[in-house]
Amino acid sequence: MTDTTSLFPKYAKSRPFITRHPSVLIFIACLALFTIGVTILSEGFGIGVISTSFVKTLGKTLCLCLVALAMDLVWGYCGILSLGHMAFFGIGGYAIGMWLMYARTEIIVVQSLAAAPLPPTPQEISDGIATQIFGVVGASEFPPIWALAHSLPLQLAAVVVVPGLLALIFGWLAFRSRVTGVYLSILTQAMTLALSLYLFQNDSGLRGNNGLSGLQNLPGLDAVPQSVVSIWFLWASALALGLGYLLCAWVVSGKFGSVMRAIRDDEARVRFLGYSVEAYKLTVFTLTAVIAAVAGALYYPQAGIINPAEIAPIASIYLAVWVAIGGRGRLYGAVIGAAFVSLVSTWFTGGQAPDVNLGFYTISWVDWWTVLLGLSFVAVTLFAPKGIGGLMDLVPAGTPDRHGAALGPDDSALREKEADK
Repeated sequence: MTDTTSLFPKYAKSRPFITRHPSVLIFIACLALFTIGVTILSEGFGIGVISTSFVKTLGKTLCLCLVALAMDLVWGYCGILSLGHMAFFGIGGYAIGMWLMYARTEIIVVQSLAAAPLPPTPQEISDGIATQIFGVVGASEFPPIWALAHSLPLQLAAVVVVPGLLALIFGWLAFRSRVTGVYLSILTQAMTLALSLYLFQNDSGLRGNNGLSGLQNLPGLDAVPQSVVSIWFLWASALALGLGYLLCAWVVSGKFGSVMRAIRDDEARVRFLGYSVEAYKLTVFTLTAVIAAVAGALYYPQAGIINPAEIAPIASIYLAVWVAIGGRGRLYGAVIGAAFVSLVSTWFTGGQAPDVNLGFYTISWVDWWTVLLGLSFVAVTLFAPKGIGGLMDLVPAGTPDRHGAALGPDDSALREKEADK
């Protein structure tokens, strides 16, 4: 059968994006089937085969897949090895965590003051909330950064705006100075370290090392069991991952994606051809920072707690390892790598992997998991640079129906009938 895409290129461009890229449709279908399957097997809406804690693990894994997509877009396609994207991930978590803590504490304070002889004033309620939240660090007043914490819409806007602005400013300063390669990686790591060290301080306004806790309790929904809430977040995480994958696939499929790959392969030549390399890199860096923040905003309500250790530079290094193991430069590879490492890590560090007794020494996987992960990264780099996603190259592709005399010296040359089209 003749391929209408090759015969009618204008017709091909008019077709919907998802039909022109069947791999995206396959991914969305697999994600939908996975979500439906977990829902049916869950305790909240199904037959109870999968525990609530494992449903939360799966939901968090979907969020990690989303931030891995962002990392693959900025590193695998644009060539920017950012070691700071987990900082944006954490900022998204802090932004939504501030509202969750405020709203939940407000309910507790209002209920406790309801028995007072006189109705409490708004200032008394505000002081009570501040004391409840910041008493652990010896404070009793709201820092300025909590000015919008009472409003869910404003905090949701902060999930996007704050990391987006930070990435925009940082990227503009770095890219206009034409910092590239390992020096840019060091700069992003330094940014992450500075942010982490600042948040560890008690006067940072975010409770220092204590972080924000109790995030799994949705305000006003105390009667809803966690088995149901976990499924809600699983659905939200799956939807975000599906939309994120669709967005990233759309970005890399057109002219913008071609320029991104060209910047990755030969930045100087792209600049010589007249393209604004800095504008492309800044756009990708900012977009992926926002995607990472959205993933963090969905991750930490399922984790229940966030603290500055989550933003430490090692977290961003882990992110790069996930993408490398999955196969950078392949969107599905980033998803596979993040899901694989996350689930295997849960198995090893959760005490489910049996210890290995060597007689003279007992290997406890809780302690040795990071070593195993590092060795896996080295092995993939040396022996399988395409990662797990590279296994898809072993799947035989259909041979195109090419007829006519060859117009070149070898069998892969343009054919006569192809030239006529």
